[in-house]
Amino acid sequence: MTLPTTYTPSELEQKWYTTWEDKGYFRPTLDKPKSFSIAIPPPNVTGSLHMGHGFNNTIMDALTRFHRMKGYNTLWQPGTDHAGIATQMVVERQLGLQGISRHDLGREKFIEKVWEWKGQSGGNITRQIRRLGSSVDWSRERFTMDDDLSKVVKEVFVRLHDEGLIYRGKRLVNWDCKLHTALSDLEVESVEEQGSLWHFRYYFADKNLTTQDGKNYLVVATTRPETLLGDSAVAVHPDDERYAHLIGKTIVLPISGREVPIVADDYVEKDFGTGCVKITPAHDFNDYELGKRHELPLINIFDEDACVKAEFDFIAKVGEQISDHITAPVEYAGLDRFVARKKLVEQAQNENWLEKIEPYTLKAPRGDRSGVIVEPLLTDQWYVKIAPLAEPAIDAVQNGDIKFVPEQYTNMYMAWMRDIQDWCISRQLWWGHRIPAWYDDNGGVYVGRDEDEVRAKYNLGDTPLCQDEDVLDTWFSSALWTFSTLDWTGTDADFNNAILQNFHPTSVLVTGFDIIFFWVARMIMMTLHFVKDKDGKPQVPFHTVYVHGLVRDSEGQKMSKSKGNVLDPLDLIDSIDLESLVAKRTTGLMNPKDAVKIEKATRKEFPEGILAYGTDAVRFTFASLASTGRDINFDLKRVEGYRNFCNKIWNATRFVLMNVEGKPISDTPRPELWELSEKWIVSRLQKCEQAVNLAFETYRFDLASQAIYDFIWNEYCDWYVELVKPILNDESVSDERKAEIRRVLLSVLEVALRLTHPIMPFITEEIWQTLAPMLGQTGESIMLAPFPVPNDERIDEQAESDMTWLQSLIGAVRNIRGEMKLGNAVRLPVLLQGVTDEQKASLARIESQFKALAKVEMLTIVSDDDEIPLSSQALIGSLKVLVPMKGLIDPTAELNRLNKVRDKLQAQADAINKKLSNESFVAKAPAQVVQAEKMKLAELNGQLAEVEKQVGALKEL
Repeated sequence: MTLPTTYTPSELEQKWYTTWEDKGYFRPTLDKPKSFSIAIPPPNVTGSLHMGHGFNNTIMDALTRFHRMKGYNTLWQPGTDHAGIATQMVVERQLGLQGISRHDLGREKFIEKVWEWKGQSGGNITRQIRRLGSSVDWSRERFTMDDDLSKVVKEVFVRLHDEGLIYRGKRLVNWDCKLHTALSDLEVESVEEQGSLWHFRYYFADKNLTTQDGKNYLVVATTRPETLLGDSAVAVHPDDERYAHLIGKTIVLPISGREVPIVADDYVEKDFGTGCVKITPAHDFNDYELGKRHELPLINIFDEDACVKAEFDFIAKVGEQISDHITAPVEYAGLDRFVARKKLVEQAQNENWLEKIEPYTLKAPRGDRSGVIVEPLLTDQWYVKIAPLAEPAIDAVQNGDIKFVPEQYTNMYMAWMRDIQDWCISRQLWWGHRIPAWYDDNGGVYVGRDEDEVRAKYNLGDTPLCQDEDVLDTWFSSALWTFSTLDWTGTDADFNNAILQNFHPTSVLVTGFDIIFFWVARMIMMTLHFVKDKDGKPQVPFHTVYVHGLVRDSEGQKMSKSKGNVLDPLDLIDSIDLESLVAKRTTGLMNPKDAVKIEKATRKEFPEGILAYGTDAVRFTFASLASTGRDINFDLKRVEGYRNFCNKIWNATRFVLMNVEGKPISDTPRPELWELSEKWIVSRLQKCEQAVNLAFETYRFDLASQAIYDFIWNEYCDWYVELVKPILNDESVSDERKAEIRRVLLSVLEVALRLTHPIMPFITEEIWQTLAPMLGQTGESIMLAPFPVPNDERIDEQAESDMTWLQSLIGAVRNIRGEMKLGNAVRLPVLLQGVTDEQKASLARIESQFKALAKVEMLTIVSDDDEIPLSSQALIGSLKVLVPMKGLIDPTAELNRLNKVRDKLQAQADAINKKLSNESFVAKAPAQVVQAEKMKLAELNGQLAEVEKQVGALKEL
């Protein structure tokens, strides 16, 4: 035997991946007329694989291997992202253990430490990607901070600035008060928390002014009392009759005594709370937009630590710079925002302007890295002017240059693009692409690729300059990913770059819906603006965006460490003991209760420890769950089922080899020697090839995996192999026929392996290396072999129809055998009643196989008029399959069985009779429901009559 007795994935997976990589099979060739390419969504260099990586790597690799086998020049471009905040935090944390801060080191030394860490630990994610079997071209691996990619980032920034599409301004951003940087929306998590809603009284400046109910104040509710110090207005709905007479009047802010106007705006929900909303444009995004509409002043009350400033920055209106300062209440100056909140509420209670406090469930915005509540803060930042870039990006989707799969995400993309805001691209970090802008002592700003260019460009001579301290948002470099990784320079040299010309635009982007706005749309905008073909036409970054859902646990819950339901794909692929898994999941948890909860959850999830399922089983599970546009509920039982599928393939191959090796095999196919079993399995193979090819082309990986599973397990293993076993052992069968059966056994399995390879690369390679030489194939690897293409001439509908009937007949006899508790060794007499002329013709073709597989001693066709002995029966449509009981069963035991069946049927009939006797049910239930119940009752009565007939006949035996 050339295959070991037991399938052990770990032994063959490492071996084959090393072989593929060493032999350069992942590298693209440029000798074919068609090209296919994917750029990997760059994972964070700090990261490790999570289930989302496992899922989208499976999809991308399946597509890549499929197209490679289809004869395309194929490139899967790998790389990692420098992950500004995450990486800086990792290194700062390590320095902190030594009692050192980055400020102690200074910028240059700190950056050296980051590169040192990257060299030691940054390759972890790529090692894990290898473990998933991903066939990326590692010779082209890129990192967003590589020199070549950094040049592209500078080139794009400078060009956009020179075109007036990048500017610097003071606007509201998500501010992380711990990390001291602006954050993108994607880096902010909304966490549901229990808080309070404080109701404060704001008194009218005009002491003679009152509300409709005679009060000289408005009640305003807020979840952030401390921002009261920066209020610029109170807003009401323009159609709210309660406050119509107050619009344009002023109220006096508590504590500060400032007068602010009452304005009307339909942003206010008049039915929520009191219908009055405090407006703080400098500390709330919605208030900021309302402030723009009403030209309200912005008053910044917090510093970068979210402490109350001694002097508030006053900006007359949005878009302007600080024009004045307001002295803060002295007792609040320097207080942390939450300390200030507590003090303000106490003051309101003491001074009697606190109306009430209510418990309130809110969505707290927390930095995904720091965990602190993010503060909307006015800061000077760099922005990309998006509107001019958005228009061509909208057109590219509208005209079909880019399509979304599933199509529903087109609407999501369009809705966001048509309401897009300018993009804040600066971050207050040290690790990242430093903004190529320099300042002189007078605040002048100069942009260039380096300082020498800036001096020449602006004729600055020896003017002292300092470079901007900020770095670019990680998403800025990611937006250039499809062309920066393919060595784009923005010069005519690009037209001589074979890689760029062959593989850009890329063919497809595989991504989650949650970053359509943050990454997909920005890639489309940037690529259309910068990348042109030889005719000067703008290029899209990709032709298709395949959008998948999020991977959740088996109950549909989001995976999170606090819930203890996080799965690491490598833990499923490789063997890990339960204790190690528990330790891994609970490492770093500060709360002992969380650790206990996660340990219990882990032991419940893996009651018998953890099994090494192998890469192929995990990948096949991902593919089977990849129905377009839905979240993926990942169930370990599915992984176990597909591990069994791998075993099934392995064991079926061993059986084939035992019956083939060392025995004659036809050199070429000889269809003239085929009988029903060969005609059928070859026809079913063509149908499977059709289904799998179509599924890959339409991104239905779930349908591809289902077609493969059904064919290999249910048709090839369970039927064809069983059909030919007795033939291969029958001495009366000719050697030629046996040699052809062996060839069909081998060739069908070999084709099925090639169909399966894109999803399960390792087990298919291992087996293919054994089978291919036996069929005279000399290819080096299954991944370089052609993907199967269906041959319509091999589709035999008659054979499939005959086989379907044969399977039904065999199934009916097996059911009867089971009901009668007859062993497989007993050969049965079988009667067929109600056979049509067409079925008689088919029966002549399948009779020998039916008798052999169903262990039938004698087959007799009877008419409706014939006297039928007492028989156990099964129905196939209108056809009755009968097995006479006499001499085969114990009448007493069969009577007991039938009595139990009768009692069960009678109980069901009684329940329906009771329901139909209920006048209320009959009167109120829909007519179709009542009719359905009557039909069920009629069916049950018919079954009862049949059982009574059998009971009566048994008593006569």
